Amino acid sequence: MFTKLQKWGNSQGLRLPKEILSLVHLAVGDEVEVSVEDGRIVIEPTSQIRGKYQLQALVREIPAEYQVCEQDWGDSAGQEAW
Repeated sequence: MFTKLQKWGNSQGLRLPKEILSLVHLAVGDEVEVSVEDGRIVIEPTSQIRGKYQLQALVREIPAEYQVCEQDWGDSAGQEAW
């Protein structure tokens, strides 16, 4: 696949097709790390990307003895209706 560097204001940018981004689980606004290795530009997702955590895996980490409890945050401060 070919693409072209383009000038945007005082910067240059590279447009990446949506299909390529979806293959590496990236979306607009995600952070990436850009580096140069052996004369090549390498673009890698940072450690926090969308889809990093699975809900089932997080729930499995809840201790068996954990008890849900209600928190009292004090009297209403505005026009909350409970």
